[in-house]
Amino acid sequence: MSSTDLTRGPSRGPAPSPRRAESPSPPGKLNLSALLALATAVFITSLTETLPAGLLPAMGGDLGVSESATGQTVTIYALGTVLTAVPLSAATAGWRRRRLLLTAMGGFALANTVTALSTSYPLTMTARFAAGVAAGLAWALLAGYARRTAPAHLQGKAIAVAMAGIPVALSFGVPAGTFVGRAVDWRTAFLVMTGLTLVLLGWILAAVPDYPGHRPEKGSAPPMLGVLEVPGVAPVLAVTLVFVLAHTLLYTYIAAFLDRLGMGGRADTVLLVFGAASLLSIWAVGPLINRRLRALMITGTLLVAVAGGILALFAQSPALVYGAVVLWGLGWGGAPTLLQTAAGDAGGERADAAQAMLVTLWNVAMAGGGVVGGLLLDAFGTEALPWSVLALLVPVAAVVVAARTHGFPARRDVS
Repeated sequence: MSSTDLTRGPSRGPAPSPRRAESPSPPGKLNLSALLALATAVFITSLTETLPAGLLPAMGGDLGVSESATGQTVTIYALGTVLTAVPLSAATAGWRRRRLLLTAMGGFALANTVTALSTSYPLTMTARFAAGVAAGLAWALLAGYARRTAPAHLQGKAIAVAMAGIPVALSFGVPAGTFVGRAVDWRTAFLVMTGLTLVLLGWILAAVPDYPGHRPEKGSAPPMLGVLEVPGVAPVLAVTLVFVLAHTLLYTYIAAFLDRLGMGGRADTVLLVFGAASLLSIWAVGPLINRRLRALMITGTLLVAVAGGILALFAQSPALVYGAVVLWGLGWGGAPTLLQTAAGDAGGERADAAQAMLVTLWNVAMAGGGVVGGLLLDAFGTEALPWSVLALLVPVAAVVVAARTHGFPARRDVS
């Protein structure tokens, strides 16, 4: 999600511009202002993807389509990311990093503005696709950008700070956006996203350091074609695909699952508990990731699996449901940081390509989770969802354990 400075060696990109300081912060310290700006970008892109979920009736009514058709505004967003993250990341590899981030977030502001003002369903879908394209470009940049702002021994913690935007968006942003949409109208919720993005653009200019991109040497193979041959990249990507799929198929239909248990009215509280546990997980992962990435990934997988088992066997008890959700949040919250760090480490010289593929597979899994979860729901009912999580996490655990040398190594060199 950044350039070749994701590796532990010196940059091989163009020489830094003499007009810009490349040192992000004093040695041994985190550049919190820059990292919080990146976390805000993560928050905005994550929230915009799922925001329509709480606004479907009003959006559908204004656009003259069914709620099911309106729901495809989430799917088309993910599709925009899936189709373009890899080729756009390759095409912009030589761009300076801050210029690229500003371009992506500027496109994001424009797409959200069009969504807010549109009265046409096709135009709205086009704007949502464009937002997905901008988000994919940003996501292929953000985690690596965070790493480049920090000294080597704090890079994992830097990613954890930046990635905190994900659980904040899911747990607090979506309910807040839904409240704004219901209190005023759904268009205002999207305009608020535009306003936040415009503020962020100024923040990036003021606080986020600039870095060079990376232009592959002439005659070298395109980075996207050879990245899967780099030891460790394929296991990390496989774990990303299946782990995110397992999480998404349950998370997408958690309201339906809770409704069957007679807890439908507590869905907002359950999601709040999940988000709080996810934030705690990110806080815990940050200081440990540089030395304990493998152990943390195994632990996270086991926690989500145990949560799935509790929900499959003991969901009749509300107390155990809340306990399972806490374990789920603790296991899931640090996963984005862990997987992006593993991909950057494994990718080495091709870290950008590895991160772009991770972003693509992440969104494939998110889209697939909705589809697979829906099929399971129709065929077997909500009780099939936690069992499916358990089944999917078995191969995840096996791959993490097997990738001991590359991908999820027992020891990591962070010097």
